This record gives sequence, C-alpha cells and structure tokens, in this order.
Amino acid sequence: MAELSTVARPYAEAAFRLAQESSSIDAWSDALGHLAAIAADPQVRVTLGDPSLQPARLAEFFIGLVPGGLPDEAARFVSTLAENDRIVLLPEIATQFHALRNRAEGRADLVIESAFALEGAQLDDLVAALEKKFARKLNASVVVAPDLIGGVRITVGDEVLDASVRGRLAQMATALQS
Repeated sequence: MAELSTVARPYAEAAFRLAQESSSIDAWSDALGHLAAIAADPQVRVTLGDPSLQPARLAEFFIGLVPGGLPDEAARFVSTLAENDRIVLLPEIATQFHALRNRAEGRADLVIESAFALEGAQLDDLVAALEKKFARKLNASVVVAPDLIGGVRITVGDEVLDASVRGRLAQMATALQS
C-alpha cells in the first residue's frame, strides 16, 4: 500500500484549491482540523473498520460530529473521501493542507522547546529574532521540556537549532570522544 502522505497529497491539494477559490481558507482549516481529530479518535477508528457501513452513512456520521457542521464544499469533500474509502487519510490531509497554507502565506511553524515556560515579552522577543533569521512569519508554539536542563531547542520545518544545555553537553561529549 502506498504511503499515507502520497495518497493524501492530491486530496489536500484539491481542498486547498477549493479553499483558495472560495476565499475560505480559515473555514477549511478549522473544518479539516476538526475532521482530523475525529478520524484519529480510537473509537471512531473502530467504526471506520465496519464493512457494513455505507459511504453515505459514514460521511453523515463524520459531518454530524463536527461542532457547528461543515460548509457545503467541505461536506461534499467528506462524501468524496467516504466514497473512495479515504476517510482514514483526514489527519494527513489536514497536515498537508496546513503546510500548503503556510507556504502560500509565507509562514512556517516554529516549535520552541524550553527547559522553562516562555511567556510575554521574552517569547515575543525570541519569535521576532527568529522571524528575522528565517525571513518569514512564524506560528510559534512552546513546549516545556525539563530534560533540556536550560536553553532552548528551536525547530522550524526541518531545521533544528539546539542551544540547550543538554545539546551542548552532547556536543562536548562527541568532541572529547573524537
């Protein structure tokens, strides 16, 4: 079986094109986020494995679980996924949709791992400095990771900047072993 990301790509691209054409990227992003969370739920996964469940009923089931319902285009998208037995792809479709949106808006996701909580001006200053370094707007999220001992580890896309005490100790250990 092909990798989920490969199979999900055309669906994510189609959803993104529809969202752009209808100027509803925010609504699509929210809908796909809800749908991805629903599809990833273990109890829902059991329902997905039921061979007696018809595609139309499966689509109704998913649409009914989204708080506030879905826009018509998104509901038709879910129906298409159900008809093609691709509902399980929703988490990967949402991830790829988010990546397409970031690329189109010149943004990137930033994960800051810190030994201690970062808030307020301290976080704002760090994000501003990183936006200059990476030359794009960043969607920041902070993860407290006490095992870093001190400092931060920054991840933007596939780039990692490790300025943590743990990272520096690992570099020193490697240098001493060489």
